[in-house]
Amino acid sequence: MVAEPRTINLALTGASGAQYGLRLLQCLVAQGCRVNVMVSKAARIVLATETEIQLPASTAAALVSLQSWTGAEEGQLKVFGHEDWFAPPASGSGERSPLVICPCSTGTLSALATGASNNLIERAGDVALKERRQLILVPREAPYSEVHLENMLKLTRMGAVIMPASPGFYHNPASVDDLVDFIVARLLDHLGLPQSLVPRWGEGR
Repeated sequence: MVAEPRTINLALTGASGAQYGLRLLQCLVAQGCRVNVMVSKAARIVLATETEIQLPASTAAALVSLQSWTGAEEGQLKVFGHEDWFAPPASGSGERSPLVICPCSTGTLSALATGASNNLIERAGDVALKERRQLILVPREAPYSEVHLENMLKLTRMGAVIMPASPGFYHNPASVDDLVDFIVARLLDHLGLPQSLVPRWGEGR
């Protein structure tokens, strides 16, 4: 029997670090995962600022753009609008898939910590928390205020994994891409997916 491909819910919000989310999406597609993609309005602006990707506002056009960029097969990607309340991640009766918010803005952290569900991304995070599903948040901010730290602590206690976009240097990075891959490799590890982006600690000595 052929195993069904894993489904991963991936959200990009308006923090700097769009490259992390894009690279993760690229790796998930390469591994044959199905990916439900959610992109906030602010994230579209960040994508246009930090990368060469101009993601259209239309979900249908955005899907075509991301399929072309990642080389995804037909049906492998789904893109959902900001208020698509019928998207699978919006309900506890939907597929039990992990949610990664990468990058995760501090506004999104605040919304999740307080139970706000004003858009699909916030609702998906709320569902992940209440259903005890895997939730990984990748904040990118500096410095962190007391409010940011309190929200991260609160979410950690709820079961979320906080993985700041703070790449290591022990793998001797030679480029920005190497730094991005360091974080993406850790995300793939937490998702239980194989990765060869960065040797694990103690390997290759």
